[in-house]
Amino acid sequence: MELRALRYFVMVAEELHFGRAAERLRIVQPAVSQQIARLERELGVRLLDRSPRAVRLTDAGRRVLVAARDALSAAERVRVAAGERPGEWRVGTAAGLTGRLERGIDALRERNPSFEVVLVDLPVTERLDAVRRGELDLALVRGTVAAPGLRVLPAWSEPLRAVVSARHAAADGEAVTLEDLSADVLRLPDRRNDPPLYDAVVEALGDAGVSPPLGRPTGTTQDTVVEVGSDPSSWALLPADQIAGLGTNRVRALPLKPDLSVTGYVLTRDDDTSEPCVDLVVSVFRDPDE
Repeated sequence: MELRALRYFVMVAEELHFGRAAERLRIVQPAVSQQIARLERELGVRLLDRSPRAVRLTDAGRRVLVAARDALSAAERVRVAAGERPGEWRVGTAAGLTGRLERGIDALRERNPSFEVVLVDLPVTERLDAVRRGELDLALVRGTVAAPGLRVLPAWSEPLRAVVSARHAAADGEAVTLEDLSADVLRLPDRRNDPPLYDAVVEALGDAGVSPPLGRPTGTTQDTVVEVGSDPSSWALLPADQIAGLGTNRVRALPLKPDLSVTGYVLTRDDDTSEPCVDLVVSVFRDPDE
C-alpha cells in the first residue's frame, strides 16, 4: 500500500470531488481515479460512492479516512525523527488573517501534535523569496502569484468589502453595489506593498465592468481606513478578514451586491518533499464551511 494512494484518497474525501482534488494535487484527474480504484481493490472495499452529481464516503471509507490520516501523520513523524525536516513549520503570513491562522494552527496541532508553527510577518516579495531560500516552509498570499520555483496552491476564498466613511451616503445600508460607488474616488493601497492583492482587486473591478476614478495610493490597511474615514467622497475595497477587528467607528465595511472575492494561496517550494504536510496545511486553511 502506497502513501501516495492514501494521500489521494484523503484529498478526495476532503473535497468530495475528483476534479478539485486533482487541482489541489496538481495532477490530472484520471491519475487520482486510478489510485483510488487501486486502493479499493487492494483493501477489498468500496471507499466512495460515485454518481454524476456527487461523491460520498461509504461507511468503510469513513473508517479508512481516519486510519489514512493517522498513517500519513505517522509517516511525517518518521521523517521528522530521521531529520528529514525539523519539527517546526515556519509560515509567512499575510495581514488580517488572525482568525484563519488560529483555526489553522489549532487544526494542525489537533491532527499532529508534533507540529510547531512559527509565524513570520514579511512583505509579500520578501515572503516569497524567503520560501525560495528555505527560510520559510510556506507562505500565505492573497491574489494570484506568478512565482517561478514555487508551488501555488489555492486554499481559501475571501469576500471583498467596500470601506466607506461613516459619513458616506451609503454607510447606513446593509450592502452596496459598485455602481453606487463608481462616481467616488477609489483609494487602493500602493501596489508595491502587496502586488498580488492589488492586482486581484483591480481584476475584480474589471470583471464587474466598473472603472471608478483612482485617488492617491494609500499605505497600510490602518492608513487606508483613517484616510477613507476622513473623506466621505472616497472609498476602498479590501478583503473582509483584513479589516475585521480594526475597532473604529470612522468607517463602515459593507458587503457588495453581487459578491466579489479574492483567492488565498499557500505557496511552497517546488522541491518540497513533505507533500502530506503541505496538503494538510492547505486543507486546514480552507474556509470552515467548505
